[in-house]
Amino acid sequence: MILSRILDHKKAELRRKQNRGYLSAMKTRIADRPAPLEFIKTLEAGHSSTAPALIAEVKKASPSQGLMRPEFKDRFDPVDIAKQYRDAGAHALSVLTDQEFFQGNLDFLASVKDSVDLPTLNKEFMVGDIQFYEARAYGADCVLLIVAGLDRIQLEDFFVLATELNLDVLIETHNEQELDTVLERIPQAKLIGINNRDLKTFSTDLGVTERLAKRIPSDKLIVSESGIHKHDDVVRIAETGAHAMLIGESLLRAKSIEEKIKELLPTSTTSSEEPCGTRWV
Repeated sequence: MILSRILDHKKAELRRKQNRGYLSAMKTRIADRPAPLEFIKTLEAGHSSTAPALIAEVKKASPSQGLMRPEFKDRFDPVDIAKQYRDAGAHALSVLTDQEFFQGNLDFLASVKDSVDLPTLNKEFMVGDIQFYEARAYGADCVLLIVAGLDRIQLEDFFVLATELNLDVLIETHNEQELDTVLERIPQAKLIGINNRDLKTFSTDLGVTERLAKRIPSDKLIVSESGIHKHDDVVRIAETGAHAMLIGESLLRAKSIEEKIKELLPTSTTSSEEPCGTRWV
């Protein structure tokens, strides 16, 4: 399974970073960063009964699809993409930083955060403590925990560590068992993701959000991930009570990001002048 391959490679990557000097460098970099923006509160304020808040994803490639656009082979500008998202009305961003499988980079995250003042998720496969310091050091406001890739102790410990670093946490689930684990082990978790993609076949089914959303308490925020390509999909997701949706592929493959967002969210307004998020205090 691709997730297992990714996690194994990620653990090997981290073994090369396990030294005091690297952690010290991350802590020094964190001290120079501004306070994180409040990712969760921005989504809470951005959604309506007819349209979830939009988390737009900056992604160069994926293991199943390859490059998102052919021209990314020669030129990939994460800041330009992020600015297009912001100007078209996205509420928050997600930046892929895994190098081996998604051709991402932590520098993509840092450059986006230095140029675009939107709350941003570090889309990464978290398997070790150092990654949370990296995320904070490179400007993330939120991190991702994938239940399918962690044991229960890791899930709890990583949630605590992220909170200590003032990072919001999106916990991603794929089925009832994973969701029940989150609700039981981390009842204080506020942001719960439902990934509509099957990790074995990579096919997507919005019915996963419809099924799992019914089990999530009303005090949680639901993020539907993957498989959202057209306005009818957005309507379907909104009807489940989802507060936000994470979209990458359909935006990146569109001829115009602005027009695609208008298609998905016909009532969205373009404004880069309005405040995009508040900071932790």
